[in-house]
Amino acid sequence: MRASRSGVSQVMVGRDDELRRLRRLLDGSEPSIAMLGGEPGIGKSRLVQELITGLPETVPVLDGQADPGTLSRPFEVLLGAIDSGHRAAGLDPELLVTVTDASRSMIDRIQAGLEIVRQLTTPGPSVVVFEDLHWADSESVALFERIADLPGTRLLVGTYRPDEVTRRHPLADLLTRLERRYMVTNVRLERLNLAETSQFLKSVTGRPPAYRTALSLHNRTGGNPFFLEELIKANGDEDLDTLCDRPLPWNVAEALRRQLDDLDPTEKRIVEAAAVLGRKVPFDLLAAVTSHSEPELIDALRDLVRRGLMVETGDDEFSFRHALTREALADELLARQRRRLHELALETLLSTGSKDYALVAHHARGAGRYLDMVEAARRGLSKYLAMGSPYQALQLAEMGLDELPDDVELLSCGARAAWLAGLLDDAQQLGRRWLAAAGTGDERADALRLLVRLSWEVGSSGSMQERAEELRAEIEHLGDGPSKAYAYAAIAQAYMLMDNTECAIEWADKAIGLGERLGLPGVWLAGKVEKGSALVNFAAGVDDGIKLLNEAAQEAEQAGEWLLAARSLNNLYNLLPGGPADWAAALERMRTFAERAGFDSLAVAAYFQGRARLAVQEGNLGGALAELESARRRDRGLLRTRNGIDYHGVFFAGLLLEAGELDRADAVIRGMVEATDTYTMLTQTSVPGLQFHLTARRGQTEQARELLRAVLDAVRATGVTGRDFAHDLISAGLVGGLAVDELRPVAAAIDDPFFDDAWRWLADAQIAEAAGDHRAALAGYRRAVAEPSMLLPATKGSGHVGAARCLLALGDLEAARQHVRVAEPLLARWSGWRVAELSALRGRLGLAVPVAGDQALTPREREVAVLLAEGLTNAELARRLYISPRTAAVHVSNILSKLNLESRTQIAAWVRAGS
Repeated sequence: MRASRSGVSQVMVGRDDELRRLRRLLDGSEPSIAMLGGEPGIGKSRLVQELITGLPETVPVLDGQADPGTLSRPFEVLLGAIDSGHRAAGLDPELLVTVTDASRSMIDRIQAGLEIVRQLTTPGPSVVVFEDLHWADSESVALFERIADLPGTRLLVGTYRPDEVTRRHPLADLLTRLERRYMVTNVRLERLNLAETSQFLKSVTGRPPAYRTALSLHNRTGGNPFFLEELIKANGDEDLDTLCDRPLPWNVAEALRRQLDDLDPTEKRIVEAAAVLGRKVPFDLLAAVTSHSEPELIDALRDLVRRGLMVETGDDEFSFRHALTREALADELLARQRRRLHELALETLLSTGSKDYALVAHHARGAGRYLDMVEAARRGLSKYLAMGSPYQALQLAEMGLDELPDDVELLSCGARAAWLAGLLDDAQQLGRRWLAAAGTGDERADALRLLVRLSWEVGSSGSMQERAEELRAEIEHLGDGPSKAYAYAAIAQAYMLMDNTECAIEWADKAIGLGERLGLPGVWLAGKVEKGSALVNFAAGVDDGIKLLNEAAQEAEQAGEWLLAARSLNNLYNLLPGGPADWAAALERMRTFAERAGFDSLAVAAYFQGRARLAVQEGNLGGALAELESARRRDRGLLRTRNGIDYHGVFFAGLLLEAGELDRADAVIRGMVEATDTYTMLTQTSVPGLQFHLTARRGQTEQARELLRAVLDAVRATGVTGRDFAHDLISAGLVGGLAVDELRPVAAAIDDPFFDDAWRWLADAQIAEAAGDHRAALAGYRRAVAEPSMLLPATKGSGHVGAARCLLALGDLEAARQHVRVAEPLLARWSGWRVAELSALRGRLGLAVPVAGDQALTPREREVAVLLAEGLTNAELARRLYISPRTAAVHVSNILSKLNLESRTQIAAWVRAGS
């Protein structure tokens, strides 16, 4: 049985092209996504119904609809589809229990929802519809996105009102992510033109309307099909032309008053109550509010359904035929009437002990009972934060703050919720209000803790340092309590983020000690995370840091401290013993913990950055760029973090410079310069370093020389460099024509015990080679690449190339060739200047340049080959790589030709043999 929306008019005009587009998507052999957008009443639901009606009975359909009040009901769209379609009987009851159990983790509930969808839409082809996503709860929005990843031939359709999607709405991010991750068909429904309005009227009345009538109604309704339908319905059996001869309402509210004229007083009171209670009205709540007996209410609802004013959407649940009907009716009521109905609903919810705190708060506000509203908001805040739903928690906090703007509890929860949701401007504003409203030292310390972190998130390292000093001063007057303990951990984190390892360890130890004495696992676990994160930043502390982070991750998971568990793994995953598969598994665990904590920046941005870093550690430059391109398309404009608006910009620009894509790197760097706080460490070190690298590679020597001075000044001022910082700068500077003496200070800048020796040896070897001391350079290169080495594969490959150059200069050609042979597999999946240096050296050594196999493929073709080995089709390749299916087919053809193979199966075998 299909779960679908009822009560839609049988007339559909002017949507033939849109309907054909949807049907073509369903006829395809691949999963498809269609987003239908348009104003209220434009015909989105009617188009969906027409699509469903034309399907064979064997095609599974799941059609759910969001509600303006679904803030309080996670996964309402899916659950509504199941209820209205009477589909629960065929499902595993445990799945429904998991989805509706608020005590379960959000990731578990989403996975259960996905399994429900899979079961109800298998076998395919099938259709899944989420209507009115602009009203959907964030859990339903997240589920909608994950459905797109399910295998099988499935058409996923979402409808929404563009004008109601604000920046802070979960749907705003979803629309961008879908566009970037998948091939989305966007269908924007526009108003009917005059000719289509005439056709619509003809379809309803059975005869062509007079031009004056059609023009008048078109002007009055703006070509909105719902307005047309409601006006005609209000006119009853009277001649359509009479609408032009007397003043008639042009808006839906006046038309609805005509519709209600024939209702008896009982039915009028029922529809008025239903309009205030919400789109989906439970029978029992409606009975309580209207004080009607069950038989009376059943009789009235039966007549309202017969009239087409309301529909039965599920067992003991009713809705208006169109949401605009309910909205217009509610607006027509007197304020006193609405207030009384809200109060009756509130009393019913309170008397039954409802845990639906958002719904309670909504009706309390409508009833003018603001103390009840604030109390419901307080209770709901902790519930939603514990569920990992920070956006809902923020909405409740703001509802309470409308009444109590200086309430410390509401401000603190709201600020934390906004931070977790990635709404950093809102978090900072609420955090500052929290600090201003704080009445005790403990409250001020708690507010400062969050403001310290937020300063880092928005890229203001100077502000973070100032806030950390404020926090240190504040806790001097506090006793050894929870606020002081948590402050210790926050200060340790600040020092860790500023790369002040010694101070970070000192304050982390304080947090661990006080946290253990007070029995606060959240504190001593945080101390372990900060201490471990600081230790892994220098070679001598790596082993101890890994041990601490491992302990913290495991203990935080056991304690349900999901944010700390996620942070531990985020700083640990690529340091774990094992290989890329183990690191990738740890990264997936990190994402799961971050989702449970509701922390978007780790669950999304850091996750994709982590995937890119894993690709770099595997020597796969094309794969790393693809991950970052995906991440930037997904998150651009979502987060303001310590990397400015462009979270991945520094990493992405650096990889583009590696690949030799100078123009693209220039565009990314310019974007960061325009958007970044001038006082951040990012601007002072990383961005000038990228600018120097770019100008040097372009041969702009004088400009590069000026930028180098700026970089060195910034390094001296901040002490911030990076393991590969000197190597990259020296490599670019030598290409750009700078003298070796100008570059010596770059190598000296990493004369720091916290740096791995391999990176120092590599930089010193580069300087020695440039100065003509080939024996010293050779010794440095060999030390840098000797196993075990902390160098990344591509950098290690360049080390071997450097050693080969020195051996060539010293006349040992065979030893030089041996280093080249070692470098080749290390740079096999790389591109850009490192590979160019390798190729040039091959020629000087008389080595043949490979013309077949892996070296014959471009980085993109190598990436496509790996994905083909995973069994992806051309369409799936296109979605994964953000290219067209035709381009994917060209890549496959090129791979077959270059490798002298005949089938995709042979490509997969070749990839497996190579790995």
